[in-house]
Amino acid sequence: MNNVKTVLVTGATGFVGRHVLDHLLTIDGIRVVATARAEPDLTQSPWLRSVPYIPFDMATDPSDTDLFDRLGRPDAVIHLAWPGLPDYRSPRHVDTYWLQQYRFLTNLISHGLTNLTVTGTCLEYGLQSGSLAEDLPTQPTTAYGLGKDTLRKALDQFLTGRAVSFKWLRLFYMYGAGQNPRSLLSQLETAALRGDSVFNMSGGEQLRDYLPVTDVARYIVKAALQTRVTGPINCCSGQPVAVRTFVERFMQERGYMLTLNLGHYPYPDYEPMAFWGTNQKLLTL
Repeated sequence: MNNVKTVLVTGATGFVGRHVLDHLLTIDGIRVVATARAEPDLTQSPWLRSVPYIPFDMATDPSDTDLFDRLGRPDAVIHLAWPGLPDYRSPRHVDTYWLQQYRFLTNLISHGLTNLTVTGTCLEYGLQSGSLAEDLPTQPTTAYGLGKDTLRKALDQFLTGRAVSFKWLRLFYMYGAGQNPRSLLSQLETAALRGDSVFNMSGGEQLRDYLPVTDVARYIVKAALQTRVTGPINCCSGQPVAVRTFVERFMQERGYMLTLNLGHYPYPDYEPMAFWGTNQKLLTL
């Protein structure tokens, strides 16, 4: 673990954050500190009863504050926070959000942080198809993908000459408890529980790379607690699956008896029809 004792998790109340905290709390010798921009609802976040919580809004200017000291002088930071989702096209990803994150993270580094793990996105690859390796040049076509890519490149420049272990985990497609209600599987589950007989979706022929969010959380923690594997890391299964097949498996596992109305929605224009990640770096963790 490279002497990691205290881990700060930002975006701790989000979809991924809750699962990251759950996993961290199973590891002996790790003290967890959580932060997010708003006070959470304890009924929705029961883990906060056993985790120190320090609210901080990244929209505020941190230039006059030693955030490293204020947030518990962590040995490692897992940075999951990012506002404005799931609106991938909002210009605020480019003109506002990435710079807020940059100021926050560089403040921590300037005051003593030496181990940083940040989550990126597969949308940094843009419309490139097929198997995507970490060393591919990024070509984002969405504001969200561009904002994330800009943050990574700016941090790379800032970290030149600094002894900081920097891991950038590009997340692909995730599913599990706490997922956004607008996500595909959440909408499918809602329709099934409502008693619908038909579920509208796209043609389902696109190939995607899925991981349960519990696996994603485990990989994020593994990356954070080590310093040997650094730089961009695809957080993915490495196994493409057709969206239709994925949905049908999900229905079969839960006994849902809906008819899929394939082709009701057009395919998203910001994603290629077929792409998945290579995960050799991930497996070395």
